Order: sequence, then structure tokens, then C-alpha cells
Amino acid sequence: MGSTFNGLIGLVILILNIWAIISIVKSSAEVGKKILWVLLILLLPVIGLVIWALLGPRGNVRF
Repeated sequence: MGSTFNGLIGLVILILNIWAIISIVKSSAEVGKKILWVLLILLLPVIGLVIWALLGPRGNVRF
């Protein structure tokens, strides 16, 4: 049961990271800032996602 739950949490984090990266790419921020945000999310998936949610650029993506 534990490994299934952990796998589900990992999948949710992966989906949220992909959504954040798409949002960053579609935002109107400068290219350098976009690259830094994407690297932050790729290198620190959970912490980067939280920081992006609080401070990051937003795109025109709506799901």
C-alpha cells in the first residue's frame, strides 16, 4: 500500500511540474528568467514547484 501511495504522489508531482513548466514557457517573462525557473523546477521538483507557485511568472495556460 505504501509504495502505491508514494508512486501516486510522485505522479501528481510530475504532472504539476509539467504544468508549471508549460506555464513558465508561455509567460511573458524574459528568456533568462524562464530558463532559471525551469531549471529550479527540474533540479528541485517539490521545493521549486512551491516557490514557483508563490513567486513565479504565469502564462496564459488554463486547464
